[in-house]
Amino acid sequence: MSALPQTIPLILACTSSDRTRPIIDGRVEVPGVALTVLPGEPEDIFRRALRDRAFDVTELSMGSHIVTTARGDAPYIGIPVFPSRSFRHAAIYVRTDRGIRSAADLAGKRIGLPEYQQTAALWVRGILREYYGVDTRRIAWRTGGMEEAGLGERVALKLPPELDVRPIDAGETLNGMLAAGEIDAVVGPRPPSCFLARSAPVDRLYPDYRSEEEAYFRATGFFPIMHCLALRKELAEAHPWLPLELFRAFAKARAMAVADLSLVNVLRASLPWIAAEAEAQTRIMGGDPWPYGFRRNRDELAAMIRFARADGLAAREIAPEELFHPSVLDAAP
Repeated sequence: MSALPQTIPLILACTSSDRTRPIIDGRVEVPGVALTVLPGEPEDIFRRALRDRAFDVTELSMGSHIVTTARGDAPYIGIPVFPSRSFRHAAIYVRTDRGIRSAADLAGKRIGLPEYQQTAALWVRGILREYYGVDTRRIAWRTGGMEEAGLGERVALKLPPELDVRPIDAGETLNGMLAAGEIDAVVGPRPPSCFLARSAPVDRLYPDYRSEEEAYFRATGFFPIMHCLALRKELAEAHPWLPLELFRAFAKARAMAVADLSLVNVLRASLPWIAAEAEAQTRIMGGDPWPYGFRRNRDELAAMIRFARADGLAAREIAPEELFHPSVLDAAP
């Protein structure tokens, strides 16, 4: 292997998890890179990355990455590292006084979303449509901050006029509207406070969400991708070796995290039966529950693009390959 060029300084923004912590704390280095890491929360990272192009390397919403790639103004190119994946049946919260007992009962209802392009919402709409047979065009979607008023879409959207997607009033929050009965349900990666406080007749659509999510995985093989790693396009062009080095470093960090789950001499996470949970995870999901790499995830990425097209988010049909740098399409951990 030829020597890497002179070390370049890069700013990375990502959430802190067991899969990224070895990068954040320096146990895993990126060859040829002097990395400054800015840990943060997804909502802030994504807005700064997409509005201000504030980071060289960033964790990025897959929903937003599909939107910007399809319309041709994506500032970043993806790397098939998926630091956030999450089943989202647990993310549907409903008023219990509206006769909503199943997914089918959501048709014709008013449902709040933090953002229409949010990846959690993308997955929920896709699952409702393709797995449960719900016509999501018959749902009135209302967007806005869950607990904080005045929040909008992180990038501007141009949606088909037949879709009923509108922002809530500037002074309103989705949690407040749900608690007051002004909307019938919300979808969000964070639970509304009226649910946590039990201050309103609100519950999860699927209280036993784990069973529902396991059934979905067995039926589809999808562990929903939420975020990818992304690199500013001009940096990828200037340093064509960089995408692969980033992929290898993050794959190494993820392997360390997965290995820690089975260590029992000193528990690496604050869960008493973490090793038993890891064994159960392997029984259900196989030996690589957090797969990185494009080829392994191509079908799931194609499904996400299909969801985005049906939602009016993707301006054109794109191949999953367009989302990622060509040098890493065949890379595997």
